[in-house]
Amino acid sequence: MDIKTASALRRLRLVSAPEAVSFLLLLICSVLKRTTEFNAVPVMGAIHGVLFILYVIFWLDAWNRTKWSFGTAALYFILSVLPTGGFFAERKLKREAEAVVIAARARKEKDGVVGGVKA
Repeated sequence: MDIKTASALRRLRLVSAPEAVSFLLLLICSVLKRTTEFNAVPVMGAIHGVLFILYVIFWLDAWNRTKWSFGTAALYFILSVLPTGGFFAERKLKREAEAVVIAARARKEKDGVVGGVKA
């Protein structure tokens, strides 16, 4: 995996949890708006909107760079529209990144590369 692909996945991973938190807070604010005098929906809606747009932009970039199947890309998008889906997306992306690092190390060992020098 090249550095741009790794960066795209990292950006998507970094925005997924805050997007999920903002979604949950927006839901709480919506309930509070209807049950109390407290109305933070405009502010929380704007914050969530920005984070969701960032998630979609980073999702498209990651899909383009990683060449995910349609099913994998759809899964990550569906997770973005579920209230706690961003947390699952973050964990799945973290595991995917760790698997790539492990595979790269295994290839280096197989090729006999130690410390950047071929043995």
